[in-house]
Amino acid sequence: MWQAIRDNSRRSRWVILLMGLLLLIPGALLGRVLFGPGGGAWGVVGAGAIWAALLTITLRGGEQLVLSTVGAREIRKEDAPRLWNVVEEMTIAAGLPKVPRVYLIDSYMQNAFATGRSPETAAIVVTDGLLRRMTRDELQGVVAHEIGHVRNYDIRFMTVAVVMLGSVTLLADTCRRVLWFGGGRRSRAGGPQAQAALMVLLFLAAVLAPLFAQLLYLACSRQREFLADASAARFTRYPEGLASALEKIAERVGVTQEDSQRALAPMYIVSPLAGASGLGLFRTHPRTEERVRILRSMAGAGWVDYERAFRQVQGAASRCLDAGLVGSEGTVALRPPSAEAGTREDALERGREAVGVFERDLGFLPILCECGLRVRVPERFPRDAIHCPRCGRAHRVPQPEPGAGVTSGSDGPVYRRRSEGWDGFRCSCGRVNQLSPGLRVPSIRCKGCGKQIRIEG
Repeated sequence: MWQAIRDNSRRSRWVILLMGLLLLIPGALLGRVLFGPGGGAWGVVGAGAIWAALLTITLRGGEQLVLSTVGAREIRKEDAPRLWNVVEEMTIAAGLPKVPRVYLIDSYMQNAFATGRSPETAAIVVTDGLLRRMTRDELQGVVAHEIGHVRNYDIRFMTVAVVMLGSVTLLADTCRRVLWFGGGRRSRAGGPQAQAALMVLLFLAAVLAPLFAQLLYLACSRQREFLADASAARFTRYPEGLASALEKIAERVGVTQEDSQRALAPMYIVSPLAGASGLGLFRTHPRTEERVRILRSMAGAGWVDYERAFRQVQGAASRCLDAGLVGSEGTVALRPPSAEAGTREDALERGREAVGVFERDLGFLPILCECGLRVRVPERFPRDAIHCPRCGRAHRVPQPEPGAGVTSGSDGPVYRRRSEGWDGFRCSCGRVNQLSPGLRVPSIRCKGCGKQIRIEG
């Protein structure tokens, strides 16, 4: 496995080097246009400074930028126990030093991706739509694929590659603006013929540099998806789970066309863009049909089984994994599907888990009645009990002790939260104030007496 990662890293370094050259060429031309014959060096220094600034910002908190771009919310184990258990299982199977953080996106789109700078800072992001529709085996396959990206250090490459691509695009855009606003008239790059030739070169660099950088980025991204698929099959020992998940995800590709999806398309397990499977060199991922055929052609769950299936689908001359990895072990036996997969109870549990996460964020306490109805209790509910509207059973609403946790501060009463889950207190006037897990405000006003109570913790 480590040999495959080293080979992948070596190819990645060559890609980054080539993208770096694509960054310096338009920088040198731009410097020469603006500052004359000696300005090429200044252009190279400026291009390098742009790259260094963007890389520093990305490495210091690039994953947080990505997470905020897609509106991802971090969830705890009690919020989505099924998802968390799957992430923990795949973390152990992959031998990662730390369980990645888990995030959820409120979206009907079915997809997932991994981000971070290293396995220690990694995050697994899934959408609400994925959580609703995937059986446990399918969810396990998707999570194992993303864990494979973390284990193979693909997330680090993607971070640096995105920065390089962004730097090339930014510099190319600057070149186009210089051309548009007449940079050649202010150029001191020799006579008219020299200026004309230089402007033509600048125009070609502005158009071709980002195009070639995009091709390099996408080509390397496609190859990594195969290795992540092989890793997922190895970790789960059930390739059919990932194959079925890929088919479900591909069904709704292109349903929405958000800008964040376009920018982060190479990071998702399946490109969310409509028609992405037929764009040839500009594909962000291998064709989903090919990935599914390879997974379903596997006679086992080992590296050698994936390589055989890959050659069967792509051709005998094709190769995906290095010989050292393929020869490191024999066939790994497949496991049977999970017993609960596809059952009615499994479908109900998927829906309850997905809905429950956002209910808590919106300030509702979910209470599951014995009749199967999910009763939603709003925060700061004033009564001690609530009746199920279907069967009439009474359910006790968690109530805090009078005055518990409320202290007097210099600027009025203060309540320090005792947990990150459902919490609350009873004001001195007797009014109950419930605090949901998603409530993050500096203070609340008691509806009973009107006192402003500061919230800490």
